[in-house]
Amino acid sequence: MSGRRPHPRVRYLLLHAYGRGGTIRTVMNQANSLVAAGWDVEIVSAVRRRDDIQFPLDPRVTVSTIVDLREAAYTPPSGLADRWRDRRRGRLLDAPPRYIPAGEFGYRYFNRYVEDRLIAYMRALTDGVLVTTRPALNFLAALHATNGVVRVAQEHMNHGTHKRDVQQRIRETYPRFDAVAVLTERDRDEYEELLPGTRVVRIPNAVHSLDQVPARPQSKIAVAAGRLFPQKGFDMLIPAWAKLVETFPDWQLRIYGSGEKKAELRILIEEHHLYNHVFLMGHTDRLDDELAKASFYVLSSRFEGLPMVMIEAMSHALPVVSFDCPTGPADVLTHGIDGLLVPPEDPDALADAMARLMADEKLRADMGVAAVLTAASYGPDAVHPRWEALFTDLHGQRHATAGAAKGQHA
Repeated sequence: MSGRRPHPRVRYLLLHAYGRGGTIRTVMNQANSLVAAGWDVEIVSAVRRRDDIQFPLDPRVTVSTIVDLREAAYTPPSGLADRWRDRRRGRLLDAPPRYIPAGEFGYRYFNRYVEDRLIAYMRALTDGVLVTTRPALNFLAALHATNGVVRVAQEHMNHGTHKRDVQQRIRETYPRFDAVAVLTERDRDEYEELLPGTRVVRIPNAVHSLDQVPARPQSKIAVAAGRLFPQKGFDMLIPAWAKLVETFPDWQLRIYGSGEKKAELRILIEEHHLYNHVFLMGHTDRLDDELAKASFYVLSSRFEGLPMVMIEAMSHALPVVSFDCPTGPADVLTHGIDGLLVPPEDPDALADAMARLMADEKLRADMGVAAVLTAASYGPDAVHPRWEALFTDLHGQRHATAGAAKGQHA
């Protein structure tokens, strides 16, 4: 009989597993690969507001929710005890969280009720691996998931993009983790310096597939994608495109995504008379098909963690024009080989780089070939074994430590 230990159960805790963000997509990619390799995997959603998961998820992955906020999930109180509990829940829903600093980007989703339920969940765990996926969840796991669980913090953003109160809490709590996983070499260097003695590992996110339809260099379509939030910089991309219309009147810019800045971006399109040239396409479940119709991809973000849609675009043989923002683009792209990097938040430089690609179909084709080769190192087969190795190693260390402690008390 083999002496190998079975795989530990891996639980991924997401703020909102039913949303559409890049972190959710990459965590579900990880879960799919692990469960296909024989691991026991669960995705836990801190809150739930939608009925359906938005990304492909293997049916063998268990999904559970801590706080269900859907109207259909609410049961009106009937007896006295129910009414008391309902009033208490209402008070806690209105109270601010205790452990999460106001500078956390998802702060508005947290309150005392959600926080208390998460803490109770974490304290009840006694085995396996708990992977938390944003600072707020990391802080709670560092303080409260203490009952024999292997704790792994994922950081999907560059440290410098966090507000000061979040940075301070990171310094205070992240040393408690068995490992902190970051996306880029620059992030690893920064976190190792910040957290001496803490195990910091760099594991990039994986694209969901490298088997993609190649884009067409002769196409006169550029694509950008992401939530319509200030972070993505579409308010800089649209004026940059306006500078190109006279020279390239038959080109289109298609921006995919939904979000709070849609109305403002639409006004910007009208102000620059771009209604026949720039299109807000909304959310699509078929982004791969849309990427294959383009001839280059644009990343106009003010900051990133590791820009996954950009890497997915490269897997379609799309060259990239990108701001050299922190962090990610420069960790992936080689300027002049598979794309063009320009100074951050410089719309004029972005326009010049886009013009260079728009004017040269052969350059688009050559850079597109190079882009596919770059994307290969972010394929599932290259990335996911690193997660398996990390979880196996951490679980083995925990058992070895526990065995040694038992031996001492024997």
